[in-house]
Amino acid sequence: MLVPGLAPAGDLPPPAGEVLLTVTGEIANTNEGAAAMFDRAMLEALGPVTITTTTPWTEGPQSFTGVPLVALTEAVGARGDVLQATAINDYAVAIPREDWVEGGPIIAYLNNGAPMSVRDKGPLWIVYPFDDRAEYRSEVSFSRSIWQLNRLVVDD
Repeated sequence: MLVPGLAPAGDLPPPAGEVLLTVTGEIANTNEGAAAMFDRAMLEALGPVTITTTTPWTEGPQSFTGVPLVALTEAVGARGDVLQATAINDYAVAIPREDWVEGGPIIAYLNNGAPMSVRDKGPLWIVYPFDDRAEYRSEVSFSRSIWQLNRLVVDD
């Protein structure tokens, strides 16, 4: 599989900057042993999208820019059915394959055009377009909106 901006299947380019996200588990494409490590430039190369939505944790509509979760799972050649998403503080949630869709959640790295610090739920936050789809306005989707994300494990 070829992903625009990335190397052929099985061989992702190495990160040049600070690693923000490490993906392991049932993946075909790696760049560090059995892992796929991403810096911000690599995430941006996957095709950023911007969504505007309200969240239970912010005031008023917010603009979030990031990589669609579906694009990241395609880039790593995810073969499992669940993403185990873990934050810097080891909080973890499971995100099923049915959420890895076009128009679904993004891994945001900008909030209102600015990078997010750890103090402000960054540097990465899985954000669902809550205002776009009624099914995303639920406790289940809210619980999957993990901030301070730094690890994903693709599992069966």
